[in-house]
Amino acid sequence: MDVLSCSNNTLKGLYDISGVEVGQHFYWQIGGFQVHGQVLITSWVVIAILLGSASIAVRNPQTIPNDSQNFFEYILEFIRDVSKTQIGEEYGPWVPFIGTLFLFIFVSNWAGALLPWKLVELPHGELAAPTNDINTTVALALLTSVAYFYAGLSKKGLGYFSKYIQPTPILLPINILEDFTKPLSLSFRLFGNILADELVVVVLVSLVPPVVPIPVMFLGLFTSGIQALIFATLAAAYIGESLEGHH
Repeated sequence: MDVLSCSNNTLKGLYDISGVEVGQHFYWQIGGFQVHGQVLITSWVVIAILLGSASIAVRNPQTIPNDSQNFFEYILEFIRDVSKTQIGEEYGPWVPFIGTLFLFIFVSNWAGALLPWKLVELPHGELAAPTNDINTTVALALLTSVAYFYAGLSKKGLGYFSKYIQPTPILLPINILEDFTKPLSLSFRLFGNILADELVVVVLVSLVPPVVPIPVMFLGLFTSGIQALIFATLAAAYIGESLEGHH
């Protein structure tokens, strides 16, 4: 009962996190739901960038690839290497999922730093990186949880749940709690780093001449890329864990 109570509290905590607000927000009323309009706008921009890039990449493939084709092939190979390293020989079906996570987070993070969102005026709040909103990072983390549960159940059926009593049934509470803390840590790590980076740049711009924060902005771009890689690597590792059946 204590384990179930703790698990319920963790799930409730994730739900409550979706209501966390930093600054003002531009809301849309869709049906009976209130959503952050600026997050949807910036997410659609990121998706449009990714779809446009993908259409360019596959529009006219060459036997002898040109520079742009080489670039996209390098990205694909990089994602495949990350997936294979973390998941193992069964990585193939999971490359699209891991690649989507990595590219969406990477482009979202960089869009927050490079695109002039502040030129677009909203009735309330302002545009920023989608990953600057806890709702986005929680959604990505929950998708990762669904993915690794699906991976384990599709391969082992109900026998997947035997992992909770390995190597000893005494660890049952800890093993159950671990599956609820994974999305919590994924979402907070990404949200906290991106939010902190943008806040640091905003504070520096308001305190010192505009040229001074430029090195910090370049450091933020590097950190944003690392955060995308960490999220995708951990997602692949969790899926590999479920397929292998050990920690």
